[in-house]
Amino acid sequence: MLGQSLPLSGPSAQLGLEYRRGAKAWFDAVNRDGGIHGRRIELVSLDDQYEPEQTLANTRQLLKRSDLLALFGYVGTPTTKVVLPLIESAAVPLVAPMTGASLLRRADLRMVFNLRASYRREIAAMVNELVRDAQHRIAIVYQNDAFGQDGLEGALIALRQHGLKPVLTTTVARNSDQVGDALRELKQVNPNGVLIISAYVSSAALSTALRQSGNRAQIMNVSFVGTKALQRAMPVGESNGIGVTQVVPFPWNRWIPVVADYQRCLQRHDVEARFGFTSLEGYLAARMITEALERAGDAPTRASLAKALESIQGVDFGGFRLDLSSDDHQASEFVELTFLGSQTWEP
Repeated sequence: MLGQSLPLSGPSAQLGLEYRRGAKAWFDAVNRDGGIHGRRIELVSLDDQYEPEQTLANTRQLLKRSDLLALFGYVGTPTTKVVLPLIESAAVPLVAPMTGASLLRRADLRMVFNLRASYRREIAAMVNELVRDAQHRIAIVYQNDAFGQDGLEGALIALRQHGLKPVLTTTVARNSDQVGDALRELKQVNPNGVLIISAYVSSAALSTALRQSGNRAQIMNVSFVGTKALQRAMPVGESNGIGVTQVVPFPWNRWIPVVADYQRCLQRHDVEARFGFTSLEGYLAARMITEALERAGDAPTRASLAKALESIQGVDFGGFRLDLSSDDHQASEFVELTFLGSQTWEP
């Protein structure tokens, strides 16, 4: 059994629902083909509404189950941060949390196995793009928690590499669309670039208000914002030109073999499902853990699964490569920039 805590209701539910949909599409396909070594994969998903206290309660509940093999696909930095001591103490692998935070990439964390690239790599790509386009008056807006603080540190490092300092740093609250204070501060400094390190609720509210105030700064978001959720949360046309870094390939490009596989799998799982970056990440995360389960043998334990994960080296799913080792629990460094247009990318 794999256990998962993520937002399935509340303001940030879209992230959790999409991630889980992609993962379930792959797990269901594996189970239809007989499972792994004849054993079906069971995913138990508990709702935490992107609130750390509930994540902690959910994790304690999952760890009480004798059939728990691993934790999988937690969503968010503050929510994952609070359970790290429990995970390490119980020696249970946590596979592919949906966060790029540096605190999950420390060498002393032996039970955390990351799929996605770090926020620092994403933010460096965003800052490089802004500087290339001569946008040097850069403001940083970050979620007032562990996720935002990690992003702020990464942004300051990236700016220093170009000899720059932010014209403003300000915060927004998690799970909140109350962004008036941040908007007033931004209007006072009139930046021509804005890095937003937040989930889609706050980012959509602030980006909309900034555009409607007449500011045309280039707005950039890290992948955790949830591209589809961000676009849906903004009025039609207001999201045009907003940049979002991505840590998985383009979900509509069927020329990429792993994307074609993902599309077929998702459509069979749910004929009404729409393609997207978040569900593709969930799908790739599910493939990563099943690759390890195959290697762990027909009687996997937590320890053998961890060793199997560390043996995944040079694995290519068809346009998305994984490299792990005993000294490096970071599977992918894939980062690319996308910009929202007047329409969705979906055919």
